Amino acid sequence: MAEEVQRIVEDLAVRIGRPVLLEDPGQRVVAYSEQTGPMDDLRRDSILRRHTSDAARTHFRAAGIFDARGPLRIPASGGVLARVCVPARHRDRLLGFVWLIDDAPPMTDEQVRVAAGAAPALALTLFRDSLAAGLGYRRELEAVSRLLFGEQGTARAAARLLTEAGGFPVSSPVTAVVLRPAGREPVEEAVLAARFTLAARQPLHHVRHDHGVLLCAGTPPVAEVRSALGQGLVAGVGRPRPALTEAARSYREAVHAALVAARVPGHGPVAAWPELGVYRMLAGVPAGELHPGLERLLADQAHRPLLDTLETYLDLAGSVAATARALRLHRTSLYYRLQRVEELAGTDLRSGDERLTLHLGLKLARLSGRLD
Repeated sequence: MAEEVQRIVEDLAVRIGRPVLLEDPGQRVVAYSEQTGPMDDLRRDSILRRHTSDAARTHFRAAGIFDARGPLRIPASGGVLARVCVPARHRDRLLGFVWLIDDAPPMTDEQVRVAAGAAPALALTLFRDSLAAGLGYRRELEAVSRLLFGEQGTARAAARLLTEAGGFPVSSPVTAVVLRPAGREPVEEAVLAARFTLAARQPLHHVRHDHGVLLCAGTPPVAEVRSALGQGLVAGVGRPRPALTEAARSYREAVHAALVAARVPGHGPVAAWPELGVYRMLAGVPAGELHPGLERLLADQAHRPLLDTLETYLDLAGSVAATARALRLHRTSLYYRLQRVEELAGTDLRSGDERLTLHLGLKLARLSGRLD
């Protein structure tokens, strides 16, 4: 992980055209770029000794670096050149400091803005490094993978490894939380950010190509999971299981719940398995066998108003009055749309079996992304 921190630091130095030094919250030097331009004894000693002197720490603390929520300009004093300090924070937790010499010439507002923009990525990378100091980042990922996708014996061994190494409480229930990005956001970054926010739950994590999973100790409330979501993310929460060895069952439920949160209006941004209603019953049901008439309606985008009308009508138990109010339609218009559905789909909405088949088909179409 040190290579990733160094890469970000060097990239930032190139972008703003001046040297960068990164410290952890204890003001120990983590990484620095090639030194060019003005340099004082403080910068030189920090690089050589890998930490800032006690006098300098006192000086910078008095300047307010630990309370800063954004870039802070610190004027020159007693042979120490002026500096810009950018706190590397994630969700208000301080993970380090980005230091830049603000001299010959002073930094422009644009350079400061670019440095501030790089700080969140550095914060998450520092957090990932802190994880590596425990069980070992890659080793943990491999163990969680075996826990979720391995055979029963492999899962037991992985759970034993994780608990014996202190990565998860021995006697705690486990709840899986699956995160899905709505667009092309980096999955790993989103999962690390959520793990950071849910740190009190002692979560383990794993990353797939299109989603990430957190295995949390206990049962995090929906509101707690919602607070951990970044922009454009949805989450699914499985039921708690009594032991880490059973995490895969909670994970499968969470995967389905996250799909519902992403595709079904009214269920996001966080959907919990027990609250999915009919969508819980549809877990694992293939979406390929729909009512033939429904397939014809889905095949033509021009029929979308009819599909919306049909779904609302069936959701409201076939009540014409309630459907007309919900869709703000005159009853005559509603009757016309329902008649068109019957004609085009070759169905009879007076039949309970037909209604049930169409209703379940519409829900499956939503889950498969065919009815957005």
